Amino acid sequence: MVMTIDYLQWLDLQPKGSVLYVSMGSFLSVSAAQMDEIVAGVQDSGVRYLWVSRGDSSRFEHSCGDQGLVIPWCDQLRVLCHSSVGGFWTHCGWNSTLEAVYAGVPTLTFPILWDQIPNKLVRRFMDFKSNEQTEIREMARKFRETFRIAIAKGGSSDANVDAFIKDISERHAH
Repeated sequence: MVMTIDYLQWLDLQPKGSVLYVSMGSFLSVSAAQMDEIVAGVQDSGVRYLWVSRGDSSRFEHSCGDQGLVIPWCDQLRVLCHSSVGGFWTHCGWNSTLEAVYAGVPTLTFPILWDQIPNKLVRRFMDFKSNEQTEIREMARKFRETFRIAIAKGGSSDANVDAFIKDISERHAH
């Protein structure tokens, strides 16, 4: 359904870990034919999805049904941290990668630099009964914990920023 529905309310109505969040970034460099194939693949997979489509979303209008929601923008970090999101199909931008790690959400990567055929992977990627997915989700949770420790007060990122500021301050004092 393509409309101005509150996407967070829609996510609240979905089962835990059941939604594939799809975002291909601000600048999509695939052809219309490729996009049609991607859309068809996600829709044919039968999984629930929240898709951020910054361009022409007309290809979604009649085919989302109850399984999907297409929106022009969202607060990506809030979406990734939402309990109903079980996976993230990403274009591998740096911010998206960091936010996915922070949220502990497994990612299905689609770098959009060369031709790939990921459509058949969507169903497997979102299969909670799969041992492979259990392992992937556990690794994502471990990355999340490591990331959060690093950015916490006294963590390695915090210490590195403090050391950087101290170094600059000392250089300007001379």
